[in-house]
Amino acid sequence: MSLKDNLEEVLEEIEETRLHSLTGEKVNLIAVSKNHPVEKINELSQYGCLNFGENKVQEIVDKIPLSKNNIKYHMIGNLQSNKVKYIYDKVVLIQSIDRLKLVKEINKRAKKDDIFVDILIQVNISKEEQKGGVNIEDTLDFLENCLDYKNVAIKGLMGIAANTKNQNEIRTSFRNLFKLKEDIINRNYENVSMDYLSMGMSGDYKIAIEEGSNMVRIGTKIFGKREY
Repeated sequence: MSLKDNLEEVLEEIEETRLHSLTGEKVNLIAVSKNHPVEKINELSQYGCLNFGENKVQEIVDKIPLSKNNIKYHMIGNLQSNKVKYIYDKVVLIQSIDRLKLVKEINKRAKKDDIFVDILIQVNISKEEQKGGVNIEDTLDFLENCLDYKNVAIKGLMGIAANTKNQNEIRTSFRNLFKLKEDIINRNYENVSMDYLSMGMSGDYKIAIEEGSNMVRIGTKIFGKREY
């Protein structure tokens, strides 16, 4: 199947699933383009797919000059504080914030430029040590510590489910993150919005949407296997 066919199939499945989701919200698609050439990204943009997720800072830096102007990049992988300077003003959303050191560094640079940088707090819903993210029980404290940094705008939460075939376990982890999002909304923190609940990838995005996700990160089902 072509990239266009793959994209159309994914969009159809997203829309069908959304109709019986927890919220019925519109779902934002982030096409995970890591390790795929910019030519494929530009091709997908012709079909209306404009948001792309990358895991590595260098890959974002290399791809941006070769990408069409309407393409938006999201940082979805582990971000080191010494790499913040390369992308803080070039991506539309940093989805993998799990350390206060990162928030401080982003805020320092954003304040200097008089801009605001949108972020998601990554929550470790799988409880797997190899995955990044704030422990779910520590997320409120972490969020409250972020409030001092006025040039960083918290726009929601991101989570990655466990790598398991147990769908009940996956569903429970997504449900827990949705409940956390609702809790944060009810606390009415100043300058915090829960616009995005980013959860669900190629293998579990239907479950994620059913449990309230309004942003999914899909790579393999659109691009196929990585080229390098």
